[in-house]
Amino acid sequence: MYEIAETAGFYGVHAIWSVSDSEGLTPLLGCVEDDGTEGLERFAFDDVADAVRVGGERLREGRPGWVRAAFVVDAFLHLPRGRTDALIIDAVEYAPRRRSIRIAVPYRPRNTAQGFAVYRPKFLETSGFTDPDYETLGAAFYAGVDSHEQAAAVWNAHLLDESA
Repeated sequence: MYEIAETAGFYGVHAIWSVSDSEGLTPLLGCVEDDGTEGLERFAFDDVADAVRVGGERLREGRPGWVRAAFVVDAFLHLPRGRTDALIIDAVEYAPRRRSIRIAVPYRPRNTAQGFAVYRPKFLETSGFTDPDYETLGAAFYAGVDSHEQAAAVWNAHLLDESA
């Protein structure tokens, strides 16, 4: 029902896998085409702001044949406990009707005293939905996470079942 959240989960966990053993994430855009094929593009620019701008434009515009896409960037969330590292996932479903979601996945970087950890995702925004069912969206997101076998192993090994 919510393939958009499944796509966000798949590319989000791929990004978690990347930050689990590095200092940051090269912004990435994953897409699903109408024939079921998937693609992944990384935006390795000298200026991260340019990478975020170009990737965001590609996500908003889409491409012929794209059904869904997710753009993932490394950022910070400002939460009551302070500034927290997080991956921000913007996902768009282009067809049959346009809708979008934004999800944050807070994490603790590997270079901290406690080591790498992943916190529960947070739905930040939805657009184009009539009364979104967040429980079903969450289940679809986790189905996407679980569908990426190698990255899901990293997620599950480092998941703290708590909010950041």
